[in-house]
Amino acid sequence: METANNISVPVLRPQSLMLAFFGNHFFGRQDRYVYSGSIIDVLSRAGVGEPAVRSTLTRMVNRGLLRRHRQGRKTYFGLTPHASRILEEGDRRIWKDGAVNEDWDGTWTLLSFSLPDSWQRQRHELRSKLVWFGFGTLYSGLWIAPGKIDVSTTVAELGLTDHVKTFYAQADTAIDLDQMIKESWDLDSIAARYTDFHERWTTQSDTRADPVGLRLRLVAEWLQIIRADPRLPARHLPASWPAQHAQETFRRIAAQTEAPACQMADTILDTVPAQPAA
Repeated sequence: METANNISVPVLRPQSLMLAFFGNHFFGRQDRYVYSGSIIDVLSRAGVGEPAVRSTLTRMVNRGLLRRHRQGRKTYFGLTPHASRILEEGDRRIWKDGAVNEDWDGTWTLLSFSLPDSWQRQRHELRSKLVWFGFGTLYSGLWIAPGKIDVSTTVAELGLTDHVKTFYAQADTAIDLDQMIKESWDLDSIAARYTDFHERWTTQSDTRADPVGLRLRLVAEWLQIIRADPRLPARHLPASWPAQHAQETFRRIAAQTEAPACQMADTILDTVPAQPAA
């Protein structure tokens, strides 16, 4: 843990903070590029040093997440369509789906895959994506997620369409779903993240000193939590499940910082119109 503005916050990956930065200030705005010095300034407020910011920018350009544009002696960065799709998915998870699943229709998505032993990278990438989509391991080689989850586009992007099989199903009435959920997901770990978030952020009273930095940490941490949350059916979770309280705390502080962060960003971010892709 690190402490910033009297809040003890988890250490967050520079790329996660970078995506949160662009999501906060450039979501839906591929028409603007932002100066690297502005990015360094904002991420320093979350404890990321300049070398880490610069290396992260380079990696994200190489991965097709950002575009680079030079103007004079300055270097500017803007979103690619691929990064915009990632931010759109994050926006949906935060604001539309939310952290509490109260409208589950009883459908489960089952997914199995078989990859050559030498495909370690592909296996890791696929598993990471499945966790993001809310899958847990039902048995070895068989993953399960609540709802009807379409992973076909993601699987195709990974080049694994011929190696992945997906089914949609309803559970037999004899299945103890509460027990199955406990065995397939680490509920204690997920609940602890929500509880910790709520307890730390609910005491945050001063959102005016640095709304840009505060909102950056808030969104990056919340995204980290919901990425690990499969949004399991509320009726099959403990009555004391802490996601609702944590979400209320997140949205309260997000609302308090939205306008001040936008106003502050207008004064500190050096931006230029986007340039045509090379």
